[in-house]
Amino acid sequence: MLTVSSMTQNQVRSGPSAGPAAPALARHPSILLGGFILLVFCTGTAEFLVSGLLPQLSADFDVSVPVAGQAATAYALTVALGGPLVTIATARLPRKGLVLALSVLFGLGTLLSALAPSFPLLLAGRVVAASAQATLFAIALVVATSVVSPDRAGRAVAAVTSGLTVATVLGVPLGQYAGQATGWRVPFVVVAIVAAAGTVLIASAMPRTAAPAKGALAELAVLRRGPVLLSLATTAVGCAGVGVVFTYLVPLLTDVSGFTGGAVTALLFAYGVGGFTGNVLAGRLADASLGATLRGVFAATVVVMALLPLAAPVPWAAVLAVGALGVLSTATIAPLQTVLLRHAEGAPTLSVAVNVGAFNLANALGAALGGISVGAGLLRFNGLFGAVFALAGLLLAGAVLRRRVR
Repeated sequence: MLTVSSMTQNQVRSGPSAGPAAPALARHPSILLGGFILLVFCTGTAEFLVSGLLPQLSADFDVSVPVAGQAATAYALTVALGGPLVTIATARLPRKGLVLALSVLFGLGTLLSALAPSFPLLLAGRVVAASAQATLFAIALVVATSVVSPDRAGRAVAAVTSGLTVATVLGVPLGQYAGQATGWRVPFVVVAIVAAAGTVLIASAMPRTAAPAKGALAELAVLRRGPVLLSLATTAVGCAGVGVVFTYLVPLLTDVSGFTGGAVTALLFAYGVGGFTGNVLAGRLADASLGATLRGVFAATVVVMALLPLAAPVPWAAVLAVGALGVLSTATIAPLQTVLLRHAEGAPTLSVAVNVGAFNLANALGAALGGISVGAGLLRFNGLFGAVFALAGLLLAGAVLRRRVR
C-alpha cells in the first residue's frame, strides 16, 4: 500500500482542480489522510452495513427482506444521482468548509437512520447521509493523486479506498455482529461517532484555501469526453454484479449454504479481508499493467460468479467462493479510477464524483435485481445474474482501454 511518507516524497500536482488541497498534505499529511480514510471507512460501512442487518430490519419494521433491501438501494441511488449534483453545485466553494459541512451532513443522516421509528424515516436518513458521500470521496481521491507521480496513481487511489475495504473487513461484519447482540441501531450510532472523529482530524489538518479556479463548466466539459463516458459506463454496468450477490449474501449463506450466526459473521470478515487484499494488490498491479489488471479482474469475476450457484450449497465451496468474491469485489476500484483520472485530466473532481455515483448505481441496480431474484425464489442463482454484468464490464473495459488519453 502507498504510505503517507512515500506520498509526500513524490508531490506532483495532477491538475488545476487538485491545487487547493495539495498544501495541506505538505503540512500534515498523516492527520489529513487519516481523517479522509476514516470518513471513507464510515461511508463504506454505512452503505454496506444494511446487507448484514436485513433480517433485523425486516423483523423490526415488519417488512419483507426484499423491501428491507431498499435501504441499500436508496443509499446507492442517492450517491449515484445526487452526488454529481452536489459536486456541481459546490464546485466553486472552498474545499475545507465544503468537506466539513458534508461530513456533518453525513453524520446527521446516519443518526437519523439510527433513531428512525419507521421504515420511511430510515430511508430518509439514508438519503441524507448518502447525499454527502460522492463529493467527499471525490475530494479525497483528487487530494491523494495530486501529490504522487503518475506511475503511482493506482497506489494513491488504493490508499484512499482502503477505507472502503477496511469497512468490509471490519465495519460490516462487526456491524452485523453488533446488530445481532444489541440491535441494528447501535452500529449506525457507532458509525456516526467515528465519522465525527474523522471530521475533527480534517478540521485540524486541512488549511483554508482559495476556492478552485475552475468551476462547473470546466468540470462538465471534461465529463463530456468520450473515454470518460465510456469509463463511467464500465463502472456502472461491470460492477453491478457485485451488488446482486453481496446485498443478499447473508440470506444466501444462511438459507442455501446452511451457516448460522457466528459462521456468517466469520465469512463476512473473510469477504472483507479478501476485499482489502484485492484493493491493495490491484493498486500495485494497475501501476504495473493497467489493462491486464482490469481485464483480468473482470474475467475472474465472471468465472467465480458463474460457479457460485454450484458452490453455495456445499459449505467448503461456499467458503472458497466468498473469499474469492471478496478479493474481486474491490479489485476493480483502483484500475477503474486510474483509467478515469487519465482521461479526465484538468478538471477531474466531477468525473470522479460521477464515477463514485456509477459504483453506487451499480450497487443499486444489483440490489434491485437481486431483490427481484430473491422474491422469485432464485436466491441461489444470483451469481449467474452477476456474471452477466461482469461479462459486460469486461467488454466495456476492453473498449475504454483502447482509447487514447487526450
